[in-house]
Amino acid sequence: MPYLRPGNRGIVPGRRDRRPLPRIPVPVARAVVDCAVYIDGIRQPGHITYKEAFTQVRTTGEGFVWLGLHAPDDDQMAGVADVFGLHELVVEDAVHAHQRPKLEIYDDMQFLVLRTVKYVEHETIEKASEVVETGEIMVFVGPDFVITVRHGDHTHLSGLRRRLEDRPERLQLGPTAVMHAISDLVIDSYLAVTEKMDVDIVAIESVVFGAQKNWLNIDTVYLLKREVLELRRAVTPLSGPMSRLTAGSNPLVPKEVRRHLRDVADHLSTVIERVVEYDELLSSLLDAAATKVSIQQNGDMRKISAWVAIGAVPTMVAGLYGMNFEYMPGLSDHAGFMTVVVGLIIACTGLWVVFRRHHWL
Repeated sequence: MPYLRPGNRGIVPGRRDRRPLPRIPVPVARAVVDCAVYIDGIRQPGHITYKEAFTQVRTTGEGFVWLGLHAPDDDQMAGVADVFGLHELVVEDAVHAHQRPKLEIYDDMQFLVLRTVKYVEHETIEKASEVVETGEIMVFVGPDFVITVRHGDHTHLSGLRRRLEDRPERLQLGPTAVMHAISDLVIDSYLAVTEKMDVDIVAIESVVFGAQKNWLNIDTVYLLKREVLELRRAVTPLSGPMSRLTAGSNPLVPKEVRRHLRDVADHLSTVIERVVEYDELLSSLLDAAATKVSIQQNGDMRKISAWVAIGAVPTMVAGLYGMNFEYMPGLSDHAGFMTVVVGLIIACTGLWVVFRRHHWL
């Protein structure tokens, strides 16, 4: 394909213009899931861009904007930051996922990071390759706006938005009410995941301490231990941010919202207790499983050693008579061969009985 030559209006084949091309901004609309203005808890009709919505709220001084984004890139998030006046540090965190649960406060804006979890259904724990799938929700809360940024395919908030719109008295409390609803949704999902993981832990426990002598795959215990640790990393660090949100010294959270957040914090404490209990239980199961595998291996080695000992007797006798000496017991006797065979059978049977009594076989 021909390219324009720098400094020449003619077309010169085979030459490329090395000047950098102008940067084309990526439309932010690709990342926008939903955007609306809420006045007195009621969603205002019509479709509106987040810039128009924020301008309307700031001009009239009524209501707030709820902007939902899904996996925005740097350019898309930079456009949102310019309109809402977000700090550059939180903008970087919002673009790059895998953040630790935290709460940061910049003047009159709060930035909350939540790790979301989803239980991956499986037929049995032995056939599972993954138990917990994680994602992230980041919430920017200002005096007249709330921005939600989610990463992951399972972190949908459309259902939550519809439920809140059906209860305008909740949305009348302002943007922090949305933050409370999202926190409540995420922590309730923690409870649901721990209840399902409890079934998997009971299944492993029955195998480890069961009377079956089948071979135990210790990788299954390692898998569930890893998934519990993943859940623990999502749940445990959240206790600090919830304590700051429910503290009376936080002027950015209204008193009524703090009351609701305390209930969420209680649920979080329940989840943390469960996760810590599961972690300790799986550590015990891991030790017990390793011990059981070692016992199984020792039992197999005893069986192998017993059969080797039984086979050593005829091997030794056959080796002696295979040295072709002229004078050996029984060579000149017609019943010598049968005598040796019968003797070997008696010796091997005696060893088998002895090993059987000692539970080696």
